[in-house]
Amino acid sequence: MKEYKLKINGNEYAVVINSVEDNIAEMEVNGTPFHVELDRPVKSPAAPKVNRPAPAPTSGSGAPVVSKPTVSGAAGAVKSPLPGVVLSVDVSVGDTVKTGQKLLVLEAMKMENNIDADRDGKVVAIKVAKGDSVLEGAELVIIG
Repeated sequence: MKEYKLKINGNEYAVVINSVEDNIAEMEVNGTPFHVELDRPVKSPAAPKVNRPAPAPTSGSGAPVVSKPTVSGAAGAVKSPLPGVVLSVDVSVGDTVKTGQKLLVLEAMKMENNIDADRDGKVVAIKVAKGDSVLEGAELVIIG
């Protein structure tokens, strides 16, 4: 039920629309009921748009290339600070790294971001490869 206050040629009208089905509207004008025939059916309100996440990218074999955050939280894991795409991996398993040394480059929002080592140590595992899409919090490199 919708209520409107209209002023037509200086006269005020209280209009209440009780229902609309196809091209027939049941309404009251200043308390007097009317059945009004419209020249065409009223469009029903569109269903609300639901924002669904985009499908995850897949490799040529159909395997997903998105690294999701893991719940294990391995000690020494360097995690992604934001979602993006790995442009390059600059270390290999077994490399010794120093704090602040560049491990990989992550593209996010059209910007290249260096992901640096947060501690001294040896690269135990590399969890991503060039071209992988990663989410915020995903493990990238494990330093032992």
